[in-house]
Amino acid sequence: MKTIVLTGGGTAGHVYPALAVYERLDKDYVVHYIGGSGIEKDILAKEKDIIYHQIDTVKLERRFTLKNLLIPFRLLKAVREAKKILKEIKPCCIFSKGGFVAVPVAIAGRSLKIPIISHESDFSMGLANKIILRCCNFMCTAFNDTAKTSEKCMFTGQPIRDVLFKGNKKKLEFYEKLDKTKGNLLVVGGSSGAKFINDKVIKNIDRLTKNFNVVHITGKQNVKKISHPDYYQIEYADNMGDYLDYADIVLSRAGSGAINEFLTFKKPMLLIPLSKKCSRGDQIENAKLFSSLGYADILLEEDYDDSLFLIKLNNLYKNREKYIKNTEKMAKNDACDKIIALIKQVELKNN
Repeated sequence: MKTIVLTGGGTAGHVYPALAVYERLDKDYVVHYIGGSGIEKDILAKEKDIIYHQIDTVKLERRFTLKNLLIPFRLLKAVREAKKILKEIKPCCIFSKGGFVAVPVAIAGRSLKIPIISHESDFSMGLANKIILRCCNFMCTAFNDTAKTSEKCMFTGQPIRDVLFKGNKKKLEFYEKLDKTKGNLLVVGGSSGAKFINDKVIKNIDRLTKNFNVVHITGKQNVKKISHPDYYQIEYADNMGDYLDYADIVLSRAGSGAINEFLTFKKPMLLIPLSKKCSRGDQIENAKLFSSLGYADILLEEDYDDSLFLIKLNNLYKNREKYIKNTEKMAKNDACDKIIALIKQVELKNN
């Protein structure tokens, strides 16, 4: 039996693509996951065949804080922890989905000469993957243009979980209650929620439900007790495939993992990317690219207006066939197959 290590965390967008690769691996792999104490630990707790290892995590705060002064010391500690685990389990390869959790694993893996395949979901590479790029054999990318940044980079597309392709809206407990004369709007803020979007949806719920059945995935611990006709609120969806099957259009942030899933299932999107005030601007880049390709419409937080918000959603629904037609130009998603082929390639070279 061969051993492989998966790593990545901080958000569900770093974990689910790694699980998509895991689902396609041959059964002769023993699979370990190295992560932190965040959402990756909660998600992996449901995977009985994956052995989880927790290490200390290091994250750069994008504001002045004394915590950042501790990063070098915590990083060294995390590298030592990861190195100890890797020495014990002796993996033939590491697959990293990026995020700050993966950095010490990649550094430790390189020092032990373990082949590393990583993946970047965003249009522009984040700080963690810029560091990991120095350690890995290949950096797979979700966007073609991103692959042009380094000779190590290779365009594969975004890994998508098999379970999403098996979605069935009729399994949703509220399906029979839906008003079949209205469009179906799915609101997604990401695994931790999006307060800005959540607040705007609730503020405009009367006007939204005139035209839509609204299913609102609020994110962990963001549920508010609201009883309203044609509005359905849940905290988190393990059965995301069922919700994608339900949706005619999607309102979302612009995290690459999520929007590439919507694209794969040909869902027209209104994207409200995370503002530059609290991010490096990667979501704005993602949203602008999808808008330019005709996959989505975009509304920046700085330009937000309730009337414009409602107009854009209504227009998205009315013109949904145009958006769907644009998505049909997209190549078939075979990211998992391409990534596994790379894993086998570096395994052979390492033997």
